[in-house]
Amino acid sequence: MIRHLFLIITLVFAAVTMASGADDPMKQAQGLFKPIPQTPPAIEGNPASPEKVELGRMLYFDPRLSESHLISCQTCHNVGLAGVDLQETSTGHGWQRGPRNAPTVLNAVYNIAQFWDGRAKDLAEQAKGPVQAGVEMNSTPELAVGTLKSMPGYEKAFAAAFPDKEDPVTFDNMAKAIEVFEATLITPNAPFDKYLKGDAGVLSAQEKKGLSLFMNKGCAGCHNGINVGGQGYFPFGLVKKPGADILPPEDKGRYAVTKTASDEYVFKAPSLRNIARTPPYFHSGQVWNLETAVAVMGSAQLGATLTEQETRDIEAFLVSLNGDLPEVCHPLLPERTAETPQPVLAVKKR
Repeated sequence: MIRHLFLIITLVFAAVTMASGADDPMKQAQGLFKPIPQTPPAIEGNPASPEKVELGRMLYFDPRLSESHLISCQTCHNVGLAGVDLQETSTGHGWQRGPRNAPTVLNAVYNIAQFWDGRAKDLAEQAKGPVQAGVEMNSTPELAVGTLKSMPGYEKAFAAAFPDKEDPVTFDNMAKAIEVFEATLITPNAPFDKYLKGDAGVLSAQEKKGLSLFMNKGCAGCHNGINVGGQGYFPFGLVKKPGADILPPEDKGRYAVTKTASDEYVFKAPSLRNIARTPPYFHSGQVWNLETAVAVMGSAQLGATLTEQETRDIEAFLVSLNGDLPEVCHPLLPERTAETPQPVLAVKKR
């Protein structure tokens, strides 16, 4: 029943958007999407400062937040690789493999929530998860804070970033610093952004054809807004479930968070910003070809068998979502001291 309701909503959405912009595709697109701004957004309750952003950059790149001293945020969300690690699922502590594909950190600040199942409400909450996950960084809040406090360079950096705090080196403040840094990782100036701002000539004829298909076939029912996705949760396999390799039966998605039966195999619609740069696709990471991913979504979500030309046209549109990648220099990190905990490589249960 729930799946049929989603299908009806998607088809109605497609019909309405098609009718509303039949004579003016640019106007139709401007009603569905918004360009990435030139400057990062402010984080409610976590104001940015140059000192806090710089601290966040240091923490993002520092593998000593992991128990092994080998894994950092950058490991799985490589800013030089469009914010991903180009793995089906990420490799973590002791060569363990995570259960899902690592989504891009670029433009993640615009998502309604973080992780495929939306279990973290914001980037600060998300930053705490991998540090503590046994298959990722395998640390604890106490170990992470103890490691940071063992290095005078971090004591100084936290004091500058949180000048009103008597004890600034905390697990919460670590996450807040990472959050404001990650909020700077946006990718404006994509050709599609320029089109949304009124430059009709910036997209090729094929890209415009793909955009029209994307809007009128119903893709924009789930992938809309500033991030072309990331704003809602939808069943994967709405019309026809993909094979077990693409949709592993043991991963029930948002159900693990809500324990609501209707949330089985429901996932956050990913942002499609820079999607051509961030294979493999889907939460399982089982599809490496973007054209194939488009065809899978047409069948699974829309009940449509797209022609080869249609999938190529939609793929061409998706490439127009590639924006300017942020250039981030690797920071010099504080030196360890004799009090800094030594790395532990063994896999053990906590």
